Amino acid sequence: MRKEDLSEKREYFVIKPEITSQLDIEQVFGNSNPVHLEIGCGRGEFIAQKAKQRRDLNFLGLEVKEKRIKSVLRKLEIEQDSNVRLMRVFVDKSINKIFTSDSFDQIYILHPDPWPKRKHHKNRLIQKEFVDNLYYLLKPEGIIDISTDHKEYADWIEIVFKEKLRFKSLYPETISMFPPPGHITTHFEQKKSGEGYRPLYLRYQKVT
Repeated sequence: MRKEDLSEKREYFVIKPEITSQLDIEQVFGNSNPVHLEIGCGRGEFIAQKAKQRRDLNFLGLEVKEKRIKSVLRKLEIEQDSNVRLMRVFVDKSINKIFTSDSFDQIYILHPDPWPKRKHHKNRLIQKEFVDNLYYLLKPEGIIDISTDHKEYADWIEIVFKEKLRFKSLYPETISMFPPPGHITTHFEQKKSGEGYRPLYLRYQKVT
């Protein structure tokens, strides 16, 4: 079987972080449209479909695993998906070296690994420092959409955001069983729902 050639797509869609300067997002996309960020792209269903729904927006996906970058690339076409770019990077305190503050209008974090065992909680993506990084990345009044099917992790996320006082929940009860407008059901969400794990949704807005 011939090895799949994704080199042309990789050259177009995948951005390499600059070491010496912050990314000029307008230059990357060639326009000044609002930019939405997905942290952790999974199989790529969300960013690929969302970009087709909203041609008036730009979408940047951050992913650390090479196999997932490949999964996303397989779902994109250069001529049809010019409003999508990808970066292989992790969101930590060094993120301010890559992006300027207030870069994104909306951030999506869909079903991050819940690391259910207590001894593994330190590996969870959503921690206090991580929320500080999200605050840095978001524009004033920008929105964060988070989904998880793990109730204890949803409670954990609620506590982390509440302690920061930099975000307000857009759901009256903070954790909702109803998805936000324009929600796209990914393969993972559909699979876990079929196993009886009901998705939970949290939505926050940056307070300035």
